[in-house]
Amino acid sequence: MTKIDISLFGKKFRGSMLGVLTGDCLGSPYENEDLSSGSKLVLQNSFDKLEGPIFKAPVIQYTDDSAMSKSLAESLIEKKDLDLVDLVKRFVKNYYQEPYRGYGSGVIKVFEKLRRSKFSDILLPAKEQFNGQGSFGNGAAMRTTPIALFCYNNYNNLIDMTKKQSLITHTHKIGIDGAILQAIAIQQSLHIHPEDKFDVINYVDELVHKMNFIEVDEEGLDLEEVQPYKNQLNIVKTLLLEEGDKEPISEKVIEQLGNDISGLRSVPTAIFCFLRAQRPIEGIKTENPFRRAIQYAISLGGDTDTIGSMTGAIAGAFYGDNNIPPNILHHCEASRSFCQMADNLFQIANEVEWNSS
Repeated sequence: MTKIDISLFGKKFRGSMLGVLTGDCLGSPYENEDLSSGSKLVLQNSFDKLEGPIFKAPVIQYTDDSAMSKSLAESLIEKKDLDLVDLVKRFVKNYYQEPYRGYGSGVIKVFEKLRRSKFSDILLPAKEQFNGQGSFGNGAAMRTTPIALFCYNNYNNLIDMTKKQSLITHTHKIGIDGAILQAIAIQQSLHIHPEDKFDVINYVDELVHKMNFIEVDEEGLDLEEVQPYKNQLNIVKTLLLEEGDKEPISEKVIEQLGNDISGLRSVPTAIFCFLRAQRPIEGIKTENPFRRAIQYAISLGGDTDTIGSMTGAIAGAFYGDNNIPPNILHHCEASRSFCQMADNLFQIANEVEWNSS
């Protein structure tokens, strides 16, 4: 295994943050669509045009996925730790300043309650969601990339901080565990050298092993359904083995893994998209595996911006920023700002590591 030097980690940080932004921006125009073969051709042509010579056009705006990731990154950089009060206030302030980013109704209600209560109990509004059950959506997972980067060399802190940042808006175990799985996948990708031989099945097996300790049977009933993410990851593995070099059967992937806003039916899908794009995919004409992963994620339809963003975060952490087409970035809002945030996160993450050693 090739040792990853410190400069490559910096590129991987940039790749992951820019992956969040790229997948979000490019996926947002197709949100909630069921892409036909004709729509997939339009998607192909759009990607080709964006990657080609730069042309004048309004930048593609990012959505709440990138907005909340940005708030979390800025809080970590300024506080050099996870400060939940600071993070909550940033989330709420940025929502009221830019409500057009496409925030979900559940999150908006949480933010409204937080503001009315003057942040007296920053976790209570999320606990009250859905008759006290909490949200099982993918909103905590979509924004967790800065935590994965900040804790890139500390697995225990990764799990703890990811859970804490999730509780601001998502208290259902499905929502929390989805964020943890996404963070683990990003961290795992950070520590793989992109030039090494990459075994996608071993990658999934490692995730399954880690989720065994996250999805604990707290009731002691030995029920298989208490590990839903482990079950979904096993489906990821089955699909990867079944397909070989064949064209991905989108309908089967959507049916078995999902493409909606729930954590359970979107986080494993993003992981699958990253892994399946290691090989060429029929109908997606590009030699760039980063682009192929995001384009494939979007081609599945449904929650395209979030699944595209999560796929981009994992793929960017693996490949680094060198594999992100610069002309595509030119058309994405705030790409320079996200690149700078990644560099700042990298500096802070290593300062924290040095101080704790």
